Amino acid sequence: MMQRTFSSSSSALSSSESPEGEEEEYDLVVIGGGSGGVRASRISAGYGKKVAILEPQLQHGAPNYSALGGTCVNVGCVPKKLMVFASRYPRMIAETSGYGWEGAGPGQFKWETFMEYKDEEITRLNNVYQNFVLKNAGVEIIEGFGVLNGTNTVLVKQGTGDGGVEGKVVRTLKTKNTVIAVGGWPNLPHIPGVEHVITSNEIFYLKEQPKRIVIVGGGFIALEFAQIMDGLGSEVTLMYRGDLFLRGFDQDFREFLRDEMKENSNINLEFNTNPNEIIKNDDGSLTVVTEDGNKVECDAVMMATGRNGKIDGIGLESAGVETKGSFIPVSEYSKTNVDNIYAVGDVTNRIALTPVALMEGHSLADTLFGGKDRPVDHEFVASTVFTTPELATIGYTEEQAAEKFKDISVFKTRFRPMAHSFPKSETYSMFKIIVETKTDKVVGVHIATDSAGEIMQGVAVAVKMGATKADFDATIGIHPTSAEELVTMRSPSYEYKDGKKVEA
Repeated sequence: MMQRTFSSSSSALSSSESPEGEEEEYDLVVIGGGSGGVRASRISAGYGKKVAILEPQLQHGAPNYSALGGTCVNVGCVPKKLMVFASRYPRMIAETSGYGWEGAGPGQFKWETFMEYKDEEITRLNNVYQNFVLKNAGVEIIEGFGVLNGTNTVLVKQGTGDGGVEGKVVRTLKTKNTVIAVGGWPNLPHIPGVEHVITSNEIFYLKEQPKRIVIVGGGFIALEFAQIMDGLGSEVTLMYRGDLFLRGFDQDFREFLRDEMKENSNINLEFNTNPNEIIKNDDGSLTVVTEDGNKVECDAVMMATGRNGKIDGIGLESAGVETKGSFIPVSEYSKTNVDNIYAVGDVTNRIALTPVALMEGHSLADTLFGGKDRPVDHEFVASTVFTTPELATIGYTEEQAAEKFKDISVFKTRFRPMAHSFPKSETYSMFKIIVETKTDKVVGVHIATDSAGEIMQGVAVAVKMGATKADFDATIGIHPTSAEELVTMRSPSYEYKDGKKVEA
């Protein structure tokens, strides 16, 4: 099948149209070119099915920011991780004198240079997705905004600056099955002056580095960017409405990361603080007025206050697709309440992680077209918060495990790793293993240390396979590493009996 991109500048008929102008029916139309959508379309095409994928723009940048590859590639995991790498160099260089290097300094960070290189890399990845991942798999790529028109029709809209939702219908696609994979969009609070803020979209396209930035939020996006901007030399204030950030993570590690940020960063942590108004001053600077009446002067305000499903204008009501808030509820097979319409990724509000969306898209394609029975599996999904140190986790927190299993053993250690103790840095690591007493199974592992994500990926395999604490104990450690703590903690720090903590 001939493949081509239908762009806004083209008026030619698609190769899928018949001489009479009627389009052939697709086996699958995917609305959204992010991680879940790309995987679902690629695997489905690999089964010999006729597949099209729609994305409002094929290259990153405004107005949609996300393009082929989704949030992760364009304004998420990938560019963020590059910024994380850049932000860590000053702390690394600061320790060099402890290793005998004299005269080393961090130099001067050039925001414009970094952003230029970042844009080149994201453009390269957009092209990889378009020209290799999708086209080589036989997926037809359509540049346009997908809108449902009943249960078996998808309209392709183009034009206007909003990605096409109010644009002109340029094609009508008939399809047996549809996947909604439109992802999410940053949530903004309803306060005066919110039009002056930026989000995790715009921060990747700022022309200049803010000298002073207020970041609002308590999730992993807020924490990661607070440490990124601090490491790059900005004055950072982190505001969070609650007592402690990273709600839902293990309590010990929430407190540990707070203490590390206080000790080893210049971030001004303001808990129980919420902005009430953003004022733009005559010189272009901003003033954040909190609910308590305090004022913070800054050059940029970044809102990291959650994400919503990006469902506006995609015609869900025309097909009778049920929603819950801005998200689409689905079954364990990613099916909506409509038999031939499915949804994967962040828009389903299950676990908003790129690898999870990949698994959901792959499982769906295998089930629909591969003759396999693959419900999604969201138990024991590893993840990492790319702060410094990183926080990696899999399975249950101590609080969750005590409630679910009642009888558990907790193995925990906190120490200064060799790389930091030698130059006398006050930088610590913490490891925790949670074991169900009855079965000896490891049901939770939490790590805060350098490269915690790299360590956790290997641990995740063991936990997913049902490894016991005895399996961990029987494993010979690699010395000298921080990770060997995972196989050398022999005695529990404390236990829970019938859900109540008992000191060992």
